[in-house]
Amino acid sequence: MKKPVVGKETAAADHPPSRPLPPRPSWEGMSAEEVAARKLAREERDAQVRGVSSMEQMRAAIRRASRGLPALAEVPRIRSSGAAAFRARAALGLPFVITGMVGKWPLSALAPQTLREHFGRLAVRARVGDYVNTAFAPDRAMQDMSLLQYLDLVAGDPQTLPPYLGNLELGELNALCHWPGYFDKMGPPRFWIGPAGTVTPLHCDYDDNIFAQVWGRKRIWLAPAHHDEFLYPKEANPVLFGSPFDPDHPDFERFPLARRAALVECVMQPGEMLYLPAGWYHQVRSLSFSLSANRWARGRPLALQGMAG
Repeated sequence: MKKPVVGKETAAADHPPSRPLPPRPSWEGMSAEEVAARKLAREERDAQVRGVSSMEQMRAAIRRASRGLPALAEVPRIRSSGAAAFRARAALGLPFVITGMVGKWPLSALAPQTLREHFGRLAVRARVGDYVNTAFAPDRAMQDMSLLQYLDLVAGDPQTLPPYLGNLELGELNALCHWPGYFDKMGPPRFWIGPAGTVTPLHCDYDDNIFAQVWGRKRIWLAPAHHDEFLYPKEANPVLFGSPFDPDHPDFERFPLARRAALVECVMQPGEMLYLPAGWYHQVRSLSFSLSANRWARGRPLALQGMAG
């Protein structure tokens, strides 16, 4: 594959986004009945995509299966393997790290400076302000800008909680990633870019997930699905539940049940890929400037294969 042609860098003010981003979905002005109807339609659509009769039943089945898992003292690392071996291991319902794959991607070989010089005009949407405590609210603060403007923004004075580019579709980067064919159907790649200190707070997705650490290091805290009973979860949508507990700064006075959560730490290194089973809680914090990417499977979670419903 040819490397991108690197052009001359220009100032952020002269480098507007290449195209506008789509508007954010809004619930403003909707009646309670309209909100309920929209939620029901999403739940039914999500169930159909995943081949289950009900998202509530699928979530309950994942938690039941999780209760039979052995305790996880650390996240194992294995060498990359074929789809059949991956699926057999993933069906056990435990997370694991895959080595020897992501480091071969063209994206891994590029220097971070290339983001500025070749991809600076990409339109991005940054999480700004206190995006941790508002992480699962539909109206959390976001700011549209170009990628170059974002990189200039975070290159300034360091902040306790720097703005974060999270969960972005950046089609221009897709060709530089070689995703394994572990799942029959997957959602589009999502990219995560930010300096040390950017964080995605504790939450779970009810989809299988493969997460690639391209540049930099990230600390990920993990907890099994059935330990939601200790993590004070709140539904954001049928496949996303957030927790107010912060494993990096645990407050057991506010969240005493969290003492019982079996949290395990995993530090992702450049070139590694994490398999995260559906329903596992996780918090992700950048330890250095990082570029990560992930994809969620679109189907029945592997830990539930063969189960009815």
